[in-house]
Amino acid sequence: MASIWRLSALCGAQGGRVLLLRTPVVRPAPPVSAFLQDRRTPEWCGTQRIHLSPSRQSGSKAASLHWTGERVVSVLLLGLLPAAYLNPSSAMDYSLAAVLTLHSHWGLGQVVTDYVQGDAVQKAAKAGLLALSALTFAGLCYFNYHDVGICRAVAMLWEL
Repeated sequence: MASIWRLSALCGAQGGRVLLLRTPVVRPAPPVSAFLQDRRTPEWCGTQRIHLSPSRQSGSKAASLHWTGERVVSVLLLGLLPAAYLNPSSAMDYSLAAVLTLHSHWGLGQVVTDYVQGDAVQKAAKAGLLALSALTFAGLCYFNYHDVGICRAVAMLWEL
């Protein structure tokens, strides 16, 4: 839970007159306050943001679009699963193959980014992940074309 740093946060957007006290009410621990507190600029109005993304990507439009794309794929997957159950078809099988592969690729990519240390090792892990994702998609498409398909296979598993 965030602690109250100053009651002077109720000031105007242009640094107007302070409505309440200027003294700190609750002081957070020193490592936390350095993490939570932004630099004070002339337009600073007492608001504080927590920065969770690396600074090299914080202003990037591509990173924002990628994050939005991940959310869209997740929501699409939530709607696609019941639709595949209610209306199993070849188009649904291939849609599931694409969305499941993309969703797992992005998720495992974040695991590689967070937990694999070193530039060379991280590049090798990402290349391996790309190869694994390509093989997964090719395998699911092969299964859809030459066998019963994802929807029918899941239905057959549920009949057991």
